[in-house]
Amino acid sequence: MAIVYDIYRREAPQRLPLLSMADPGRVLAWRGGEPASAAQFLAHVHQVAASLPVAAAAVNLCEDRYAFLVAFCAIVLRGQANLLPSSRAPQAVDEVMAAHPGCYALGEQVLDPAPRGYRQLPALDVAPSLAADATWPLIPASQVAVIGYTSGSTGTPSANVKTWRSLHASTTGNLAMLRAAVGRHFEVVATVPPQHMYGMEMSVLLPLLGDIGVHAGRPFFPADVAAALAALPAPRVLVTTPVHLRALVEPGMALPPLAAMMSATAPLSVELAQRAERRFAAPLLEVFGSTETCVFASRRPAVDEDWNLYDGVHLHPQPDGTQVHAPQLDVATTLADIVSLSAGGRRFRLRGRHSDMLEIAGKRASLGDLGRRLLAIPGVQDGVVFQLDDADALGIHRIAALVVAPGLDEQAILDPLRRAVDPLFLPRPLRLVKALPRNETGKLPRAALMQLLLHHD
Repeated sequence: MAIVYDIYRREAPQRLPLLSMADPGRVLAWRGGEPASAAQFLAHVHQVAASLPVAAAAVNLCEDRYAFLVAFCAIVLRGQANLLPSSRAPQAVDEVMAAHPGCYALGEQVLDPAPRGYRQLPALDVAPSLAADATWPLIPASQVAVIGYTSGSTGTPSANVKTWRSLHASTTGNLAMLRAAVGRHFEVVATVPPQHMYGMEMSVLLPLLGDIGVHAGRPFFPADVAAALAALPAPRVLVTTPVHLRALVEPGMALPPLAAMMSATAPLSVELAQRAERRFAAPLLEVFGSTETCVFASRRPAVDEDWNLYDGVHLHPQPDGTQVHAPQLDVATTLADIVSLSAGGRRFRLRGRHSDMLEIAGKRASLGDLGRRLLAIPGVQDGVVFQLDDADALGIHRIAALVVAPGLDEQAILDPLRRAVDPLFLPRPLRLVKALPRNETGKLPRAALMQLLLHHD
């Protein structure tokens, strides 16, 4: 007998598919080189959903992407929200769970220590049979499916609610952009975790709602990325970040043929984009969005500085940022990014962030521009420029920098910077470090930067 939840029988103003119902036999994921069909996947979802407790939300801690997909859909099927902390660090998980009393945590691994109320997924090695009369789930459009937390790169992580309707709408834009670039059918390998909103959009929602298969792993090292791509049929799309891209092009790693590469989470230099395209003979697409808005624009930075807006998206520049209207947003959202519009408002160019603008002694500069100049210095492998919270004796909030540059000393970095920027904006202090405290997606939480600045070797 089919397992049927009340969600199927309730009347709602609008209900949307939990996953694409076009073909139950389509490949939704690749696990160990073997395909998993949509029907097999749905059987696993039913199996897990039947075991979940009554609650409003659950922290999805699955690392294996297939397990994350199963848990994600099982949680949604039970009318609950997936809680996605800014990281899977115990403190971040505990903070999110404290903000959602009565929630539980779900994962595929044995954790020690484990969060309170932690539940381990059953083994997903063999898919149970899906009953012949099983109904493909429809989810109320207004149901909260995800509560995602920002990375904390500009301060304390904040919660962002996503309904099932909003996730469908954002996926429509991503599918249209990718299909225009690589065609209707493709397979995805992602180096980003599914808990991050970019990873969620490109490696969870695309296989659920599009005719796309995703690799179940999250390869980290270049050889692992190459092996994951080789395990999938063409055409292949690599979803990654500037940090991973740099690691791939540096050693001259050979990859299987790519239809496209995608990048987000951190600024991507034109030089790196061009190197990646030359190295892998595929277009590199960069997407623009945030945890608050999801992706709403894209560009090919190797050939174009301007961003193209998705259909239905409109930007309205404000004195302190830019107001975003998008199909996935119930109300307009204002981002700190400063933009200039062109092509009748359908394209834009980034001019900086309101929070990045510096003013010292009547002179102005941008943290983003200072960071680009720092990274352009030969021998600098990684670096970040940021403004300190505390003012000095003159009431000025000084600028600091953390730099990874083996073989260079502080003076060898400050000298070229002094020729490029006003002395007022030279970073003081500038600390040489072995590595920056980047998180799983390459972002730099501000608290981690301040900790490293104060306690560097």
